[in-house]
Amino acid sequence: MKQPDLATEIDMFGRMTIALEEVEACREFTALIPEVRTNMVFAHPHAKTPDEVIAVDGRITSINGMPRAAGRVRFGASGHMARLIIELMKTDPTVRAGIDFANPLGFSDWLSDYCIQQGWASAMIDRRTEPVELRIAEGSSMQWKAAESVRATGGRVPKIICDAGGMGKEPVCIIVGNEPIGIAREVCRIARDYVRSQE
Repeated sequence: MKQPDLATEIDMFGRMTIALEEVEACREFTALIPEVRTNMVFAHPHAKTPDEVIAVDGRITSINGMPRAAGRVRFGASGHMARLIIELMKTDPTVRAGIDFANPLGFSDWLSDYCIQQGWASAMIDRRTEPVELRIAEGSSMQWKAAESVRATGGRVPKIICDAGGMGKEPVCIIVGNEPIGIAREVCRIARDYVRSQE
């Protein structure tokens, strides 16, 4: 990969570190960690491959009731999420960061209402309509998912992308933004409000 300049790299690692600390301090987020675990990504401004995207090595899991990163943040630590962000950047280059989280039964309806309250655009993707040839081709699903989410919101990148899952695909949601600290705080606020709504 083409290495970013040192100042950009320092800024990216710093922001990811702070964002990860925000997530790890949010107990409620454990309720939204999917079975496949969570990853958070932050792409270089001109990223073209996953090697130019910082992510959490080993993803984020739950340990003793708290979110915990399995490894360090590094370039090339994500495949699927990195490819999704790279695809979304083709529509909006400012959208460089994302974090995925669980979409349990009934959650997407709650989240849809939440998005309306926040003034956020959201998209629900039906994985059952994904062409079979894309489902089985490595990396193609994220291109399709990005394109479908942009199509669903009239040509712009939505703040929230959700899917209901499918054969062998766990239902997940993703929140995106221009840098990771902001999306970490937003997803933690979602988690806290959702957990409170279930009490």
